[in-house]
Amino acid sequence: MSQWSQVQQLEIKFLEQVDQFYDDNFPMEIRHLLAQWIESQDWEAAANNEAMAMILLQNLIIQVDEQLDRVSQEKNLLLIHNLKRVRKLLQGKYHGNPMHIAVIISNCLREERRILAAASMPVQGPLEKSLQNSVVSERQRNVEHKVSAIKNSAQMTEQDVKYLEDLQEEFDFRYKTIQSLEQNDKNSALIKQEMLALQAMLNTLDYKRKEVLSKIGRVIHEIDMLMNNMLTEELLDWKRRQQIACIGGPLHGGLDQLQNCFTLLAESLFQVRRQLEKLDELLTRLTYDGDPIPVQRPQLLEKVSFLLYNLFRNSFVVERQPCMPTHPQRPMVLKTLIQFTVKLRLLIKLPELNYQIRVKATIDNNRRFVLCGTHVKAMNMDESANGSLSVEFRHLQPKEMKTSAGSKGNEGPHMVTEELHSISFETQVCLYGLTMNLETSSLPVVMISNVSQLPNAWASIIWYNLSTNDPQNLSFFNNPPAATLSQLLEVLSWQFSSYVGRGLNSEQLNMLAEKLTGQQVSYNDYQLSWAKFCKEHLPGKSFTFWVWLEAILDLIKKHILPLWIDGYIMGFVSKEKERILLKDKTPGTFLLRFSESNLGGITFTWVDQLENGDVTFHSVEPYNKGRLSALPFADILRDYKVIMADNVPENPLKYLYPDIPKDKAFGKHYSCQPNEVSKPSDGGGKGYVPSVFIPVSKILNDSTEPHSPSDLLPMSPSVYAVLREHLSPTAIETAVSCKLSHS
Repeated sequence: MSQWSQVQQLEIKFLEQVDQFYDDNFPMEIRHLLAQWIESQDWEAAANNEAMAMILLQNLIIQVDEQLDRVSQEKNLLLIHNLKRVRKLLQGKYHGNPMHIAVIISNCLREERRILAAASMPVQGPLEKSLQNSVVSERQRNVEHKVSAIKNSAQMTEQDVKYLEDLQEEFDFRYKTIQSLEQNDKNSALIKQEMLALQAMLNTLDYKRKEVLSKIGRVIHEIDMLMNNMLTEELLDWKRRQQIACIGGPLHGGLDQLQNCFTLLAESLFQVRRQLEKLDELLTRLTYDGDPIPVQRPQLLEKVSFLLYNLFRNSFVVERQPCMPTHPQRPMVLKTLIQFTVKLRLLIKLPELNYQIRVKATIDNNRRFVLCGTHVKAMNMDESANGSLSVEFRHLQPKEMKTSAGSKGNEGPHMVTEELHSISFETQVCLYGLTMNLETSSLPVVMISNVSQLPNAWASIIWYNLSTNDPQNLSFFNNPPAATLSQLLEVLSWQFSSYVGRGLNSEQLNMLAEKLTGQQVSYNDYQLSWAKFCKEHLPGKSFTFWVWLEAILDLIKKHILPLWIDGYIMGFVSKEKERILLKDKTPGTFLLRFSESNLGGITFTWVDQLENGDVTFHSVEPYNKGRLSALPFADILRDYKVIMADNVPENPLKYLYPDIPKDKAFGKHYSCQPNEVSKPSDGGGKGYVPSVFIPVSKILNDSTEPHSPSDLLPMSPSVYAVLREHLSPTAIETAVSCKLSHS
C-alpha cells in the first residue's frame, strides 16, 4: 500500500493536519495523481543536489503533462484547469531554484510519515502536544490582529500629519499676507480681527501638534509592547519548533506568517519615522513658546530607531540549519572538508534591500576550525520560490587547523562528538539613514573527522535539542541534564518515522524503555541520564544502547525498508515476550525481531509442536547486512528450508504473526515468484543455467535451534523445480544432507 493510500485512511483529525501543509507551493492534486511516482523518487537527496533536483523537476513536469493528456481525453474541465495552473507554477516558480520544490516535497512526505506514525500511537507524545498547544494558535491570531491594527493606526496618523501640514501652510500664507501690509493697514479693525483668527489658528496648530505626537507615541508604545511580548514569544516558539523538527519532529511552519508580521511592523516604524521627520520640517518653518515638537520629537525618534534595530536584529534568522548534502536527515553534524549548506532569511522583506545585504559566515572563535569556500554572499529575493529575502551558502567546508606542534587536535570519539561549535553570521543593513549591524548563529553543531563518528555525533544533537531551548549553550555537555523518558521515546520514534518511513508503536516503545532502564517504569516520571543513553554499555554487551539502535536504523534503511514500512517487522520484542506471543499460535507462525546481542541483526522465530503436543520454538541466527547484501530478506523468508532428522527439507514459516499467510505479507517483495522459475532448457546467460541461493538450516534431534543460516546452497531455480518433478523427497534429502555433512 502506498504512503498516500495510508494517509487517505486516517481519521479526520489527522487528515486536517495533512491539509495544513499542502498549499499552492505543492498542490494536493499533484500529490494525489502522482502518488506512486512521487514516493519512488529520492527528494531528500535532490534537496541538496541542484543537478538531481533539476532532473526531478523536469520529470515531474513530464508526469503532469501525461496526466494532462489523460484528463483531456476524459474532458474533465476542472482537472484540466488545475493541472495547467500547476504546470505553469512548476515551470515559473521553481525553474530557477529546483532544489526548493525538492525540499517542499521531501518535507511533505516526511510530515506524512510522522502523522502516520502519530496515528498508530495510542496517545500523542508530550513534545508534539506542547507544539500544538491551542494557546499558541490563539496567540498567533492575536499577533496578526494587533499588527494589522498597528498598521491602520500608523496610516490614520499619516492623515493627521497631512492635515497638520495643510493647516500650517494656510497659517503661513495668512500670516505672511498680514506681514506684507503697510503699518497703517495693520491698525485697521479688519486686520485686528484677522490677527485674532490667526491666534485661534495657532492654538489649533498647537493642539493638533500635541495630538499627532500623542498618536505617534501610542503607535510606538503598541509596537514596543507587541515586540517585547507576543512577537518575541512567537519567534522563540518558531525556533523551538525548528529545533524539534531538526531531530525528526513535526515539520515546523509559520515563518512566512512571522515574516509578514515583521515586515508590516518595519513598514509602520519607517512610516512613523517619516512622520517625525515631517514634524521636524514643520518645526523649521514655525515654532513658538510651548511648542511640543522640540521637546517630544527627539525622544520619540530615538525610541523608533531603537525598535527598528531590535526588529531587524530579531528578524535575522537561520531558516535552514547547517546540513551535509550527503546526510540530509542528520543536520548539524558536519564532517571536516565536506561541504554543507545553510540558509538564512531576513524576516523584513523590503524591495530596497534586495542584493544590498552581504552576509559573512564564520565559525566560533576557538580558532580550532575555519570555514573554506564562499563565505560571503548577498541576500536576495530571487533564489527563494516564495520571494523571501534570503541567502543560502552551499559550498562551505569546515577545516581543522593544525596545532603549533603540527598535529591536529584531540579526535577521541567522546571528545569530538560532545564538543559543540557554532556557525556565526554577520551583516550590516543601511537603510533610510540608519546603519544596523546584525548577528545570528546556527544551533550548536558537532564536528567529526570520520563518518564512523556520525552516530555518536547525532546522539549529541538529539540530546541537546531535546533537553534545552537555549540556542547557544556550547558548554552543554560539561554537565548534560537528564531527559524525561517519555520525551526521549517520542524522539526515538521520530528517528524511525523520518529516517525509515515508519514510527514505533507503544509496544515497541515499551521494549525500548525496558532496555534503557532495565525495568518497567512510568514514562512520565523516569529521568534518563546522557551516559545511560549513549556512553554506558548495555548489560553484558560491548556496545551502548544508541549504537545498537543506530545499527538497526542502518539495517532497515539499506536492506529491509519495504518490509518495515509495510509494518510486518515487529522488531522490538524480547525473547521472553515473543514466546508469550507465539505459544498459542498455529505451528509455523513466526515473527521478525531485531537481535539484542548482534549489532544490526534481524532474526525470525517460529513456533512448532512436538508429537507429544509440547510447544517448541526455533530462532535462526541473526542475519546481518553482509548476508542480506547477498540475498534479499523477503527471498530468505520464501525459500528458507529446515532439515529435521529423518525428514525432507521444508519451509517451516507459514504465517506471519498473528495469522497472516506468509506469501500474502511478503509476496510483492519477492525478487521472482515461484511460478516464474524457468526450465533447464531455457538456459542462462552464455549457456549457463541461472542460479539462486537457498538458505537451509539443519535441526538435530537433541537441539531446538537450527544450525547457522549462513549455509546458503547454490541451486538454480530451474534445477530445483526439475528435482522436485523427477526425484523422491528422500533422494533430495540425501543429496542436501551430504552437502551439509561436507560443509
